[in-house]
Amino acid sequence: MSDEASSKKLKGEVKVVQNFVDGKYEDPSNGQHLDNVNPATNEIIAKIPRGSSVDVNKAVQVAQSAFTSWRKTTVQQRSQLLHKIADAIEARKEEFARVESQDCGKPYSLAFNMDIDRAIANFRFFANCPVFESTNSHQSPGIMNYTVSAPLGVAGLITPWNLPLYLLSWKVAPCLASGNTCVCKPSEFTPMTADLLADVFQQVGAPPGIFNIVHGFGATAGAALVGHPDVKLVSFTGGTATGKLVGSLAAQTFKKVSLELGGKNASVVFSDCDFDLAVKTLVRGAFLNQGQICLCGSRLVLEESIADKFVQAFVEEAKSLVPGDPSSANFGSLTSHQHRDKVESYVKLAQEEGGKIVLGGKRPDLPAPFDKGAFFLPTVITGLKPDSRCATEEIFGPVVTVHTFKTEDEALRIANCTDYGLAGSLWTKDVSRAIRFTNEWETGMVWVNCWLVRDLRVPFGGVKQSGVGPSEGGSHYREFWTEQKNVCIKY
Repeated sequence: MSDEASSKKLKGEVKVVQNFVDGKYEDPSNGQHLDNVNPATNEIIAKIPRGSSVDVNKAVQVAQSAFTSWRKTTVQQRSQLLHKIADAIEARKEEFARVESQDCGKPYSLAFNMDIDRAIANFRFFANCPVFESTNSHQSPGIMNYTVSAPLGVAGLITPWNLPLYLLSWKVAPCLASGNTCVCKPSEFTPMTADLLADVFQQVGAPPGIFNIVHGFGATAGAALVGHPDVKLVSFTGGTATGKLVGSLAAQTFKKVSLELGGKNASVVFSDCDFDLAVKTLVRGAFLNQGQICLCGSRLVLEESIADKFVQAFVEEAKSLVPGDPSSANFGSLTSHQHRDKVESYVKLAQEEGGKIVLGGKRPDLPAPFDKGAFFLPTVITGLKPDSRCATEEIFGPVVTVHTFKTEDEALRIANCTDYGLAGSLWTKDVSRAIRFTNEWETGMVWVNCWLVRDLRVPFGGVKQSGVGPSEGGSHYREFWTEQKNVCIKY
């Protein structure tokens, strides 16, 4: 840890986090801070800046100045820096995982084996991408056209609270690899691994100003970042309602925008599936990270002939998820008490809509200090209509609704009956059916006989109200992070 980072003031056990601008830590201009809470215990673990437009403006000016020189670096130089960052995170993996677990309430084992590993992989993947790329040229007699990918400038990166470092790295790595600089606004609920990442940038000697962080509320710091005239592109991951506001504000200055938004994903299971594998995989797919992943399957759509047997097996498998101390349990708390209240309200609504709770549906009884945490049991609800609110609105928690079908057409209608279209999982051994079904499924990504098998080379994103803008995934990252410039030469 750098001397500057280690010299940050501590108030008892509460860390005072600062903004990170121009390679240095600094207090917010207004001197105001927000409480950062461990949601598993409801204890304050840090004070974070309540950033303002003044802080954002300074960070953008710094990033703009740094862009002048950063854009001129070679792809090899950028690649070397991103590999150094990946190496530094890997060397401090236990620290990152511990902080992520405390900040989010998620199991330490999940943070260690998924969140931090994926962040390291993101930096390594995008470190390599530009090194092996080529450009196009087109020849005619006496004429040559060639195309270059040019960086845009300062990017505003706004990340959610569910996968803090994982999704921050997903944006920072391609942004810097492409020659842009950035100002980041992490979620005010889970800012701590972003702060650790700033320490890593200092540790590896990254050029000051290419990576900046302003903490605070979305309505103030986030809005100031999106609306800033010198921010050329905005990458936002979060809820659809907030995404609408981000898109509207960014449009006023014609920014390039990528919105990765919500989902209400279906897992469609036909009777010819690999039954045991489907049960085990879809329990994980429903409840990983307490159901707080945009790709989780929150709607279980089952062929009628196997529905009762499948639900029984699914419930039994889900009982192996036992909430408790995130340092050792396999099921953690939700990320905030506010969000737990939202999840509870939807379970109540499900009962009002005629749903039957066959598993969970309530808070667990836990010993102190976890009795004050934002825990909620894995929940399975049957008996709801496919077009009910609980079956079509994003809950983003450990709640699964169950629906049945008799025909392939009926299954497709249920799968497509929401305003979202992010991802889905299809279970069948019939290849022809798999191709037919996926062709008609209104979703950006489909896993067949699996779930969350990620390959960083492929595009990532949704349709309908699950996303707008170019894919940020794989080799497609250049579509968002750079502008294509054609040069025509007559000779």
